[in-house]
Amino acid sequence: MITRRDFMKLAGGGFASVAALGGYAFAVEPLARLSIVRYRLTPPGWTPGLKLRLVALADLHACEPWMSAERIVSICKRANSLGGDITVLLGDYASSMNFVTRYVHSSEWSRALSTLSAPLGVHAVMGNHDWWEDRTAQMNGGGETFAHRALAGVGIEVHSNRAVRLEKDGFGFWLAGLEDQLALRPGKIWSRRRMTGLDDLDGTLAQVSDDAPVILLAHEPDIFPRVPSRVSLTLSGHTHGGQVRFAGLSPVVPSRFGDRYAYGHIIEEDCHLIVSGGLGCSVAPIRFGVPPEIVVVDLG
Repeated sequence: MITRRDFMKLAGGGFASVAALGGYAFAVEPLARLSIVRYRLTPPGWTPGLKLRLVALADLHACEPWMSAERIVSICKRANSLGGDITVLLGDYASSMNFVTRYVHSSEWSRALSTLSAPLGVHAVMGNHDWWEDRTAQMNGGGETFAHRALAGVGIEVHSNRAVRLEKDGFGFWLAGLEDQLALRPGKIWSRRRMTGLDDLDGTLAQVSDDAPVILLAHEPDIFPRVPSRVSLTLSGHTHGGQVRFAGLSPVVPSRFGDRYAYGHIIEEDCHLIVSGGLGCSVAPIRFGVPPEIVVVDLG
């Protein structure tokens, strides 16, 4: 029979464990860790002889103390050291958290991102928070957000339903970027189903004019079931890997597909998707089991 003293010891130990886990999820994993997650693949139809390294950063959510301009510069320097041929930014530069000491202005986080460099350039798409935090863009129902202008202002190429042809060692490939799928919010009534996307997958892929492989940048991975096999690889962020992840599963994922596209390398019908766990936090400054990460993809 358990005694009162034994019960208090168990209760105290349990409380201490919960407090320790909470402290780790709040103060250690979001702030002090940075993982380099690597993938190597040769998708169907990939050009023989074309070897390409992509470095991908997603979901910065710039704010203090969690993602200061100084920390962004440090992350960018680490990304530059990874030997990428091309660097891609997968959206959500702006923060919408309430648990912040200061919001980092777009002029600051864009200047920090200008630290990035790669032989084939730095290329970006927008995320939902970049749209949601811009009231003027919401009222206009489109156009450019402050994030579009901030990135373009520091020389980072922004893709809004646009495909460009690039070359590496004489081999061509296409980089296509979609505008955000949840860009416009329906007034005061929040409902993911009522969001209006500004993405145009068919129009973007129609710009591809030869047989070279296509890499698609799409902030939300929910577009993936519509992506044709013509696309060699889709790169997404948005989910943060669920931000809290146990035994490979996340209890809450901001996707209509639940955990299906929450994180990692997904293959469906010979189509490849890689979802980054991202770098920052959304809603609450907590990460557990999904440390901030830079993604490196070696193709070919």
